[in-house]
Amino acid sequence: MHRLYGGFVFFSLCLLFLAPSCSGGNILVYPVDGSHWINMKIILEELHARGHNITVIRASNSWYIKEKSSLYSSINLEMEEAFEDFFDIFIAEQIKVQREGASLMTFLKLNRDFLSMLTQAHVLWCDVTKDVFENKTLAKQITDSKYDLVLTDPAIGGGLVLAKYFNLPVVLNIRWSPLGEGHLVLAPSPLSYIPVPGSGLTDKMDFFQRIKNMFFYGILKFQEIVLVGPIYDDICSKYIEGGCSIASLLQQADIWLFRSDFVFDFPRPTMPNVVYIGGFQCKPAEPLPADLEKFVQSSGEHGVIIMTLGTLVNALPKDVADEIATVFSKMPQKVIWRHKGDRPSTLGNNTLIVDWMPQKDLLGHPQVKVFVAHGGTNGVQEAIYHGVPVLGIPLFFDQYDNLLRLQERGAGKIIQLADLNSHTFEEGLKDLLHDSSYRQNIQRLSRLHKDQPISPMDQAIFWIEYVIQHKGARHLISEAYTMPWYSYHSLDVLLLLLAVLMVLLYFIYAVFRCLCCRRKRKTKTKQN
Repeated sequence: MHRLYGGFVFFSLCLLFLAPSCSGGNILVYPVDGSHWINMKIILEELHARGHNITVIRASNSWYIKEKSSLYSSINLEMEEAFEDFFDIFIAEQIKVQREGASLMTFLKLNRDFLSMLTQAHVLWCDVTKDVFENKTLAKQITDSKYDLVLTDPAIGGGLVLAKYFNLPVVLNIRWSPLGEGHLVLAPSPLSYIPVPGSGLTDKMDFFQRIKNMFFYGILKFQEIVLVGPIYDDICSKYIEGGCSIASLLQQADIWLFRSDFVFDFPRPTMPNVVYIGGFQCKPAEPLPADLEKFVQSSGEHGVIIMTLGTLVNALPKDVADEIATVFSKMPQKVIWRHKGDRPSTLGNNTLIVDWMPQKDLLGHPQVKVFVAHGGTNGVQEAIYHGVPVLGIPLFFDQYDNLLRLQERGAGKIIQLADLNSHTFEEGLKDLLHDSSYRQNIQRLSRLHKDQPISPMDQAIFWIEYVIQHKGARHLISEAYTMPWYSYHSLDVLLLLLAVLMVLLYFIYAVFRCLCCRRKRKTKTKQN
């Protein structure tokens, strides 16, 4: 036994000394605030643990990104405007429009305001990025720091412009770009079976659904050409030699760390520089705080329901919250509800209201039976990892599409805001609690997700260090992006072949016509 143990120790030491070492890199991070920062920070924690030096660009009024941290140093950029209250107001108005059947003009105005807010966010961050270029001291500081790469979340494209300006390799922590879902910019995306975000479609579409899919793709292109594209065209034409577009900057990125995988997403074409890290933020559950553990254990055989609507929305409107509280009060389960608004008047003794909850630790607790969530990427992936069925209440962005993927696989159920009331909510909860197929299906997804040779986090760190070591990954970037659209689709070749065929057919026709005419002349001569 001692001999075996000694051999194991010797083997472990050999692996330790033979493992390739990676000297710490110098990484500039251009993140996006809110829930996007939550998963970016998890990557930074791992990079910091491996000895990398990290600098984070943050807005002075950031919601979540602290100025001082043991993980990173920060570059603070002045920004006055914020959008903390916008989402709560938007949700209240959206529920009102959907429930009261408001006019088409009201609906269009609501969506116009939402698009206007998103456009304004791009404008603000482009202005902030311009300030970096105009501030000679700061620009020199960034140049002198000799960063190895820029790690950025391109939901806001400022990091891409900054990397191009300073000629630095780029690693994207991405699912969404200014032009929509990331794949639509990078990889072949046939609209016959790849649903456009917002369409509410799956990869199985009939003829009329494909028409709908094409329509939503047209909306995306409109946003790119009219709303978002010009914002980045302006800053690129001014500060990047020769100019560029936001699409070209995305396509030139060295590595895409894509926050999804094909356990969750529908199968589709991809590219060699896309690394799928869906669920990289997920970890085994840790013990709950003593008071929370006591509450969870008090649920007995009935278990616990947890509910949260993410980081951007503090609370639902009071009347909706009261209806939800009424349903919870009638359930035999205990409930933990992250809710920051007014305390619902119909709250039952079985419901615990909290400002914050250890979401991953609760999802990993065996007593938790159902997760009521808005459908953000982080929450959905954590539900898959821990195998907890989801009752989804999508609010905006990609949330409906995320939940649709779970529903399509029988691992969750969606209640639209327009249909949310005490009856539908109670019915949805009971379906997930009493129909065992939901839990069986999401636990199957969990097993598939975990059955990987390398963890998503290890893949993410490997490829970041790969770019540092090799000063980029240009060999993985397709030349397709440099081709004009007609060459990409081989329309010029097709036209040439058609022209050659037409000439050939005309030549054959001309020969036959000549032969026929000659024969007619001979016949005439004989008759004469």
